[in-house]
Amino acid sequence: MNKFLVALKCGNKHKKSFLFYGLAFTLYYNMKRTLVIGASEKPERYAYKATVMLNEYKHETYAYGLKAGNIEGNAIQTTWPTDQVFDTVTLYVGPQNQGDYQEKILALHPKRVVFNPGTENAAFETILENAGIEALEACTLVLLRTNQY
Repeated sequence: MNKFLVALKCGNKHKKSFLFYGLAFTLYYNMKRTLVIGASEKPERYAYKATVMLNEYKHETYAYGLKAGNIEGNAIQTTWPTDQVFDTVTLYVGPQNQGDYQEKILALHPKRVVFNPGTENAAFETILENAGIEALEACTLVLLRTNQY
């Protein structure tokens, strides 16, 4: 970034290349690696729609579901991603099915967990917040469309 600023101040002929790298830097750091829990091959499911939209908005996704499959070129994994880092976990499983995931999500220590409509779970949200993880009751699709993701 300092080179970009220097190039602008000095009138360097390489301004465009620095601008390009600055843009790439900005895009890279605005991308949020996301774990989608409850992924499904059924296009009418919101987890499917969220996975597609996350990819459209250039967020790297790891689609996790109980059954292997594919969402427009993105494989649905059935293996929990223990050795990976995520900025966001977005839930598409109801509170009654979240018990198996709570410790696993805490172990990943994402920056935030999005509780999409129908997945709200006050007890789990409190556990997350006590662990320093933001718990957000929101819709991933709406967050993306309104540039709040």
